[in-house]
Amino acid sequence: MTDAPATATVIREARIAMPDGVALAATLYLPPDADVVPVPVVLEYLPYRKDDAVGRNLQLNSYLTRRGYAGARVDIRGTGNSEGELPAGEYTEQEQRDAEAVIAWLADQPWCTGAVGMWGISWGGFNSIQIAMRQPPPPALRAIIACEASDDMFHDDVHYIDGLLHLDEYAVMIDQLNMLPPAPEYPLDEETLARRFDAEPWVLTWLGQQQDGPYWRRHSLRTDYSRLAVPAFLITGWWDGYRDSVFRMAQHCQVPVRALIGPWNHTWPHTAAPGPAIEWRALAVRWLDHWLKGIDTGMLDEPMADVYVQTWRPPDPDLTELPGYWRSESALPPERMVKHVLYCGARGGLTAEAGPDASVALRYVPSAGIEAGHWWGELTVDQRGADAYSLVFDSAPLEHDLEILGICQVDIYGSADASPLNWFARVSDVAPDGTTTLVAGGGRSDRADPLRDPAAPATSPGGATKAPPDWLPLALHACSWVFPRGHRIRLAISNAMWPMIWPTPHPATATVRLGATATRVMLPVIPAQDRPAPVFGRPETTECLPGVNGWGEILPVRWTLVRDDRAVAAISWRGADGSQYPWGAVADEEYLRYEVADDRPAEASARGEARTEVHLPDRVLTFSSVLELDGDVGSLRYRFKRELRRDGVLIRERAWEHRFRRDGH
Repeated sequence: MTDAPATATVIREARIAMPDGVALAATLYLPPDADVVPVPVVLEYLPYRKDDAVGRNLQLNSYLTRRGYAGARVDIRGTGNSEGELPAGEYTEQEQRDAEAVIAWLADQPWCTGAVGMWGISWGGFNSIQIAMRQPPPPALRAIIACEASDDMFHDDVHYIDGLLHLDEYAVMIDQLNMLPPAPEYPLDEETLARRFDAEPWVLTWLGQQQDGPYWRRHSLRTDYSRLAVPAFLITGWWDGYRDSVFRMAQHCQVPVRALIGPWNHTWPHTAAPGPAIEWRALAVRWLDHWLKGIDTGMLDEPMADVYVQTWRPPDPDLTELPGYWRSESALPPERMVKHVLYCGARGGLTAEAGPDASVALRYVPSAGIEAGHWWGELTVDQRGADAYSLVFDSAPLEHDLEILGICQVDIYGSADASPLNWFARVSDVAPDGTTTLVAGGGRSDRADPLRDPAAPATSPGGATKAPPDWLPLALHACSWVFPRGHRIRLAISNAMWPMIWPTPHPATATVRLGATATRVMLPVIPAQDRPAPVFGRPETTECLPGVNGWGEILPVRWTLVRDDRAVAAISWRGADGSQYPWGAVADEEYLRYEVADDRPAEASARGEARTEVHLPDRVLTFSSVLELDGDVGSLRYRFKRELRRDGVLIRERAWEHRFRRDGH
């Protein structure tokens, strides 16, 4: 790879006609000489309004243009500045067909060599994987780079985390975003408002699909990894909710895969939070050079994964950099990984030798679990608050440092006097002073999951032929951690993880079975070995647009918790951000509040509010929405309302209300 020349990016706007005549809006980022010397192009394809993110887009793509690539950011049909009807939800067949047409159009441009890549974070990573699954994939698509994305649309996405109902900031944001007209004109003609403001909220669709099935599996690679037909560079962070898919895809995909796992949350590695941030795009360009330019960069001869090994730190959600070090591995999980089994004992011990058969009771406390965060991602506080409502099992102080890397497996043998009931497990590091840092966690329902539950466990030398009826295998989310000598390993088991997971409706008491053929945890222990260490530079300064500035932040979420003497818990957060453009300014504010009573979990509720204020030269537009979700033992009730005001005067409103049966409840 040659050094980057100090040249400016050429920015062009384009309209890409689809086969049905609908035009999609695209911003192209080109090297100055692309019209003379054609280059490959890398596509990012999103509904997140490209013209609201012009500064971010240039900063991302100017790294490419300085290295002989073009970038393209395209608004999905019906969103941003693209024409057409708003899709009925995420990752629709129409979205996929449009992507194929966009790729063909890009490959046919005179400034393009005919080679196309895709990249993206979150939604853009999801549809990069999904377009690479098309059979056959678009012929011009040579490789993808998917950051913070998943291969499992039900179990791992943001609507049903671990297959359990989840509602967070995204549910507030997406249906607020979908109603906004194109920038910077923000037209309020009847056709535009009918297509966007009046469009049915997507949360209605997701609440109507509470079980895994065809709706979720249509674009889930996890059901058949042979469908991925394009080489994939996969990027995630240890504190991102989508990290598990990198391990699964690295193990099962039949195309070349490269992996990068860092210490960050749901961000690009060059803007990592927490850090350390790295200039990962140098590695991305080598990947693209190999597949889009046919240059032998040696990547296929290198270790397939670079991972950040996390060393101990106290629990602190405000840390900006995490201690640890980089290491390269030839496989995920590393081939030298050893499963270390620890058994839960009746006296709260966690030992390599199983104790006598016993059982312990566990009371379901619906408001428990706040300390574990909101999606098995982000940094968390001390876990002792959640542990107080859990069954807790501790190892003896460790005699030596112990590293784990991969997916911890917890076998819970449990039953309860009410169903449905969810089950959760957390592995934590307990320091000598009692400070407890979350390492990994996960959850599941008490229903069998044929797609994800493994075969019957071998609990005796002869093995098992049939799973016991109370066996609940639970794979925690992927982690990296080095437990220091003198620290303890803690396993905590509970039946609530609020507000991350919506509470089950019935009060309950569970029974957990202990002993040689009962509840245990299997840790992916990594023996010490000399391994190469990758070297990453600091993030490079890239081009910026004059007159575009941002302020504030919606995320990360900072909770405020209140408990009253009626055993009612309420938790809330509020965030705000905004951007200044040459044509005006946009300010956003969001609020979300959850409430649950421990003796009436069926009546749990959430209220979300969003407000977008657009300041234009001749008017101020205010778009607002309110989401409410509550229920009873048999159903969930969803209400959603939108309002549009011009200079403070209400000019349009819409409302929806629907009651959904609790599937399996």
